[in-house]
Amino acid sequence: MPGTATTLKRDKRQSKIGEIWRRLKINKGAVAGLAVILFLSAMAIFAPYLAPYEPNKMNSGPRLASPSMKHPLGTDSFGRDQLSRVIYGARISLYVGFIAVGIGAVIGGFIGAVVGYYGGRVDNILMRIMDVLLAVPQIILAIAIVGALGANLVNLMIAVGVSQIPRYARIVRASALSVRGQEFVEAARAIGASDLRIILENILPNCMAPIIVQSTLGVASAILSAAALSFLGLGIQPPTPEWGSMLSLGRQYMRNAPHLTFYPGLVIAIVVLALNIFGDGLRDALDPKLRQ
Repeated sequence: MPGTATTLKRDKRQSKIGEIWRRLKINKGAVAGLAVILFLSAMAIFAPYLAPYEPNKMNSGPRLASPSMKHPLGTDSFGRDQLSRVIYGARISLYVGFIAVGIGAVIGGFIGAVVGYYGGRVDNILMRIMDVLLAVPQIILAIAIVGALGANLVNLMIAVGVSQIPRYARIVRASALSVRGQEFVEAARAIGASDLRIILENILPNCMAPIIVQSTLGVASAILSAAALSFLGLGIQPPTPEWGSMLSLGRQYMRNAPHLTFYPGLVIAIVVLALNIFGDGLRDALDPKLRQ
């Protein structure tokens, strides 16, 4: 019966998610990392209600003021409240990180599934292109793309996303090579399913575990790349608050006002560490070898 089959599939999926969550909870570091990510995400969503001042309002306090009760993280060279700018900066940094990873995962995952399914000449041609891209450092590739397209938010996300495509292509290809010979793929081919349908419905769903793990780690890498590009003046342009551009603005005042670089750098370090710890814990929770 169709209804019964659907219910069984849903129950099995919920049982699998519950099992993964139980294994994840054992890792206290992963849970702490997830809590930090959720906290920063909530801070970004509710930034207008949490920020004490408008992030771009000049002269909201004395220029280059040290942290105080009125301005807990001090003010910058334009008298703007640093706490407000750090809170709003979470919106940009997390937004760029998630969108860039989405670009890399979707395009790279599809390329990896295609080459893993077909193999042969298609595999050789596309993976040699991926090897060339992997040979170029990610930040250098992103700089080249932004330099060609121009410095703005959309181009920054495209640049960081494209620079991550080879990693996802490699990871999904390895999984697809082991999946394409399974019986359910042969059964789908026997009933006349098209190659595209087999890739989308049989290959990719069985490659989701490594994609999810790489995505959590990729967000951290994307945030660092976006911050580096903004630091170099190739990312988010002033006066938009973004952690990398805040670091770039504060570097000339490191002697007089070290808080301008300390707090944005600290937030970047915290979010990257949280994402990496959570990604490691999620990888262990999804590892088939630990399911016994």
